Amino acid sequence: MQLVIAADTHVPKRARDLPVPLWAAIDAADVVLHAGDWVDVTLLDAVQARARRLVAVYGNNDGPPLRARLPEVARVELDGLRVAVVHETGPRTRREERCAARFPDCDLLVFGHSHIPWDSVAPNGLRLLNPGSPTDRRAQPYATYLTARVAAGRLDEVELHRLPPR
Repeated sequence: MQLVIAADTHVPKRARDLPVPLWAAIDAADVVLHAGDWVDVTLLDAVQARARRLVAVYGNNDGPPLRARLPEVARVELDGLRVAVVHETGPRTRREERCAARFPDCDLLVFGHSHIPWDSVAPNGLRLLNPGSPTDRRAQPYATYLTARVAAGRLDEVELHRLPPR
């Protein structure tokens, strides 16, 4: 099962549309995980129309129309992998411990908000992934998103994709 992991897309606030390589990845994926800050419901509609399956949440920049359609936290099992998606996890200090306590029944936590790619493992084995942002790199050298593969309850082939400058 091929995953695309994105967050902090901020369309049309930071970009008119998603980058072409991300759209291609969405078209090829079995599941798209989006950790919020869509900004406009039009992007949600577009991703839903193209994704085979979408698991998504709202972020702090998402207003009432998005919050009416998306949860704050999404949970799903993907081929035996227990996944949670949330926008914010708080400060980076002690993030692993905090998230392990909040999501003790999960194998993978996907989050956004910081626009900073993150890949770590909590003491209980919870994997934490933040894809960065494909449209608003802020102080990061590249705009980014992630892809990964799930098979028999295991996550592997996690790859951070750097997007060309706009």
